[in-house]
Amino acid sequence: MKNFWLFQRTDTGLSAGKRTAYWLWNGGILLLAGVCLGGLSLLFAYGDYPDVLMKSYFQHPLIAVLNIAPVVLTLFLVYGLVGRPWAAFLITGAVVFGFSLGNYYKLRFRDDPLMFEDLRHIREAGAIAVTADYDLTPDKRIWFGLLCILLGTLFLLFLVRGRLRWKVRIPLVLAAALLWVPLWNVCTDDDVYRNRTQNFDMINRWSSTQVYLSKGFVYPFLHSFVDGTIKVPEGYKEAEAEALLASYEDQGIPEGEKVDIITLQLEAFADFSLFQDIPGIDWERAYETYHAIEAESYSGNLLTNIFAGGTVNTERAVLTGFADQWNYRTNTNSYGWYFQEQGYTVEGSHPSYEWFYNRRNVNGYLGIPTYYYYENRFHDLYTGGIATDDVLFPEIFRLYEENRDGEGNPYFSFNVTYQGHGPYDTERVWRGKHYTDGRYSTETTNIVDNYLGSISDTAEQLRKLLDRFAAEERPVVVMGFGDHKPWFGDGNSAYQELGVNLDTSTEEGFYNYYGTRYFLWANDAAEEVLGHSFTGEGPDVSSCFLMDLLFDLCGWEGNAWTQATREIWEQVPAITTVGGYVQGGAFTETLDAAGQAALEQYRRLEYYYGTHFQRNR
Repeated sequence: MKNFWLFQRTDTGLSAGKRTAYWLWNGGILLLAGVCLGGLSLLFAYGDYPDVLMKSYFQHPLIAVLNIAPVVLTLFLVYGLVGRPWAAFLITGAVVFGFSLGNYYKLRFRDDPLMFEDLRHIREAGAIAVTADYDLTPDKRIWFGLLCILLGTLFLLFLVRGRLRWKVRIPLVLAAALLWVPLWNVCTDDDVYRNRTQNFDMINRWSSTQVYLSKGFVYPFLHSFVDGTIKVPEGYKEAEAEALLASYEDQGIPEGEKVDIITLQLEAFADFSLFQDIPGIDWERAYETYHAIEAESYSGNLLTNIFAGGTVNTERAVLTGFADQWNYRTNTNSYGWYFQEQGYTVEGSHPSYEWFYNRRNVNGYLGIPTYYYYENRFHDLYTGGIATDDVLFPEIFRLYEENRDGEGNPYFSFNVTYQGHGPYDTERVWRGKHYTDGRYSTETTNIVDNYLGSISDTAEQLRKLLDRFAAEERPVVVMGFGDHKPWFGDGNSAYQELGVNLDTSTEEGFYNYYGTRYFLWANDAAEEVLGHSFTGEGPDVSSCFLMDLLFDLCGWEGNAWTQATREIWEQVPAITTVGGYVQGGAFTETLDAAGQAALEQYRRLEYYYGTHFQRNR
């Protein structure tokens, strides 16, 4: 069959009519192959969400075009480079299918799509996949995709064999590259992404994950190239932002009030006893110790920007005071730098690997010059892998002691735990503690029991740490908070079985999805120095304003950034990047005029302060 004139490698010897038919066949089939490859990517775009989403992509023609056109253009670009249809299809297919598969698995396991920023953390993803024991067994959809790639390659190898001469290949490459320019501009255009490709009928518009997958995969992935970068806010004028910040005078911490600050970001730590009407679980036993800690602290709700992952978002929002996070590649203003200026010893610890989220470099950029990880401290302290809280918390106190008994400077310690990291074993309860009464499925029961066992143990270790600080003569304030809600089964299966409302278009669902808790605890020496008690129920705040709350409770003015954002925080105490706010003591999706003005001012200050490092170090 390959000797038939239509399937030859070249058009040599063919009549004019046959030559036209020959190239129409080769070009047309290759075009169809690109369309099918783009369509295949859509098959994996929605993970375990309803199959009806696949249909919705084609009900919105612009979504279909913006997912398929990049694949078609890439296929012809590669064809111009390699000159063989089958090789061009195989190369393009491997790239498109590989990324689509990564997105598919990420949606299934974390309810989180694959974005460009994730490529910067490919090592973390690989390490988590290995240590988390995810089930990567191919399902029918994956086998179907592999079969399509294989059959498509074989079909082109034997029946679409047209090889272009270089004098044609070069213009083809140039044409495909030139066409990529307007396509790229459309794919990265925010107005097109937010308004012209809305596909809300089958998803919750307030879920960033669902908004992403409602647009397919290739298109939102390309759009994510512009995410994580510093964007100029609407109406921003550098001179005005500079003048506004300069209108505040930096204030230091009074010498007599330089209390030691210990921050504890608790991995996936949340108070599930706040969920309403969930029977069959002994919440009180699980949270007894933690509730006792809150009773002697100033505590409240923390609204984050993330769910079941993305630890570093909360971490860096707290440390910088920025709601929006980007790629930190140089020194950036933060509270770490401020505490250094005030004569504090600034350090921290995280028992996992230093390359996770590039903390080894970024923590230094954010003013924490000394940081302890698995590599430089914890691998000698714990032989079971990444250290648990019964190792981490005593080490946090030991580091505090080293500073206390050494130079004796005031101390700022920024710590991130790992113990609560999911996924949680679905087959056995490894701590041996049961909090459920047997009414739920085995998988959900094991997830819940393992999670509650972990956070109960964290609370016990936290109790021991606070008791040690309580006995200190030096004034110490401890700020603890959960970074996000935990993973609870692939596709949130345990949340669903428990009946937890995750509808983020409702206030209850929004808090259930994005809310955790914070507490501010002080020993007697700190309360005496600062002149008041650290107890009571605090306001709902977002991650970016948690340090504002700390400074306010300590009675510190702070630098110009803290003062400026305190005025904004008093107007809008919770600003998230997922469409929810708190104003006037209530949750809202739409701010009033004063709140909107405060938000716009915050965005402009955030951009200026985040892009103008004010120290030479």
